[in-house]
Amino acid sequence: MVTRSFLASIGLFVILMGILTACDGGTEQTPTVTPPPVMTDTPTPPPLVVDEFDLGGQIFSFTHLNLMKSAGMTWFKQQVVYDQGDSPSSVRSTILAAHGNGFKVLLSIKGNKEQLAADPTHYYQDFANFLGRVAALGPDGIEVWNEQNIDREWPVGQIGGDAYTQMLTAAYNAIKDANPNVMVISGAPAPTGFFAGCSADGCDDAPFLQQMAEAGAAQFMDCVGIHYNEGILSPTQSSGDPRGNSSHYTRYYSSMVNTYTAIFPSKPLCFTELGYLSSEGYGRVPPGFEWAADTTVENQAIWLAEAATLSKDSGRVRLMIVWNVDATEYGADPQAGYAIIRPGNICNACETLGAVMNGN
Repeated sequence: MVTRSFLASIGLFVILMGILTACDGGTEQTPTVTPPPVMTDTPTPPPLVVDEFDLGGQIFSFTHLNLMKSAGMTWFKQQVVYDQGDSPSSVRSTILAAHGNGFKVLLSIKGNKEQLAADPTHYYQDFANFLGRVAALGPDGIEVWNEQNIDREWPVGQIGGDAYTQMLTAAYNAIKDANPNVMVISGAPAPTGFFAGCSADGCDDAPFLQQMAEAGAAQFMDCVGIHYNEGILSPTQSSGDPRGNSSHYTRYYSSMVNTYTAIFPSKPLCFTELGYLSSEGYGRVPPGFEWAADTTVENQAIWLAEAATLSKDSGRVRLMIVWNVDATEYGADPQAGYAIIRPGNICNACETLGAVMNGN
């Protein structure tokens, strides 16, 4: 007969064994808890810092090279228009003139938009082959096309950053194969908000550049081309433009730099045109340019020097080409109003720029 005391003893034994088993870990497996992965921040690449800055000017003659040197300019730019079948030997004399006078030379080369429109794929390669042959002659920089976001320079219906990147890709490869020392600058778009985005007729510069970035253009350029030639205030100002749409980024030097930098943060900027229009000495400004009516030659000289200072100190700008040095035509297109060589061969900007570049 099983007594109550015996059952109680067995119960006590079971309880004690359970306690001992728990203490030893027993045979039951405790679920393994995997610790959560340690989250680490993805390293952010350091911001691009450009440690070299040069100044130059776009020229229409070789008459004022000494004045350019006094302004601290070491580059000059000339534009070349390519037609299918042209020989690259046509630019040889320009390259020799630059190097023979102690300058580096930037060739801004654009083509024929009607020829481009007829057969874009064939034209891209044909144009690239021409640029490769030019590169073999030893220029220091080549800008691939000019203001290709507007219908004045590119066929209507074909305007777009992706299309231009196809051309840029072919051009870059041809140039670097011929001469890896040539700086390849993407064609500077026309700064504008006219199109309110992009359409068949044209594209604002910011969305155009964004399309280029998305198409991989960054790997096919050494420098991002940029134009700034509608300013009517000091480049040190970032507000206060009295025109309509006064907050638009194209109104101000700083917002142009910031906009382009945000789209291509890994590439330096090259101003292939930067200038201020003054009608002083030429009469009234032509229709369409009334916004510059109050800009004086003194303004022009001071603002160019301020732009050079900002560019030099920015860590973002590699090259600033003044638009322009010595144009003489003043009409519907008031090129001479942008020139720093004014009537009587006076060059106030040469003095102000020289003070910046020569440390005076």
